[in-house]
Order: sequence, then C-alpha cells, then structure tokens
Amino acid sequence: MPLNDEVKKLAESKPFYAVAGAGDYAMEKLRELPEQFHRLQSRRSEVGAMARDLPLMARRYAGNVQVKAEEVAKDFPEKAKAYADTIASRAVTLYDEFADRGRKVVSRVTGEAALELEEVSTSAEPATASRGGARKTTRGTTTKA
Repeated sequence: MPLNDEVKKLAESKPFYAVAGAGDYAMEKLRELPEQFHRLQSRRSEVGAMARDLPLMARRYAGNVQVKAEEVAKDFPEKAKAYADTIASRAVTLYDEFADRGRKVVSRVTGEAALELEEVSTSAEPATASRGGARKTTRGTTTKA
C-alpha cells in the first residue's frame, strides 16, 4: 500500500483524533497554569499556618488509623472492583470525548490550511490568466484564455 494511503488511513482513524484531542486539551490546561500558579502563591501564608498545626493533627489521627485500616481492608475487594469498573467506563468516555475534540481541531486546522492554500494559489496566478481575455500567440493567431 502506498505511503499516502497509509497516512490517509491513519489520519482518519479514531486513535489519531483521540491523540489530537488530548493534545488540544493539554494545551488548554497549560495555558491555565500561570493563573493557577499566581493563585497558589497568594495562599502561601495559609499553607504555612497549616504546616505548624500538622504535628498536633497527626497525633490526633494516629489513634483512628488502626480502626480505619481494618475497615478499609475488609471492604477493599468490592471497592477495588467498583473503582476499576468506574475507571474503565470513564476511560472509554474520555477516549470518545478526546476523539470528538480531535475531529473538531483537525477539521478547523485543515479548513484554515485549505483557506491559506486557496489564498496562495489565487495570489500566484498570472495576471493574464485571471482576466480571461484574448491574447496573441507567437504565430499571430488569437486564442481565448
């Protein structure tokens, strides 16, 4: 199979669109980082106050850890299965969402690229071809362009 066919087949596949959608989502989240960083910096003093209270809180919770650990261990198999089912379901949904998002991104980008190519081809046309008028050939006969 020719390389062009392989590339076209890949570019029309759901995994391709899912990767494009995931990349677009990642870029969206990266653009939000500066704002989140400034928000966290403003909470620096609040975190310092909580850190001073941490040893007292740790001693208070230490007594409850044994009881809680036994409860969690008893229910762990059922909860683990429920979490695994939820994660699997969410992964399928997320994959579909990324594929849909990727289709939109790819169609938007390819549409923009098509417009740019059209603009370039229009500006690259010779002036005589765009007028549609008659012109003389080297033999002295007139042809319609």
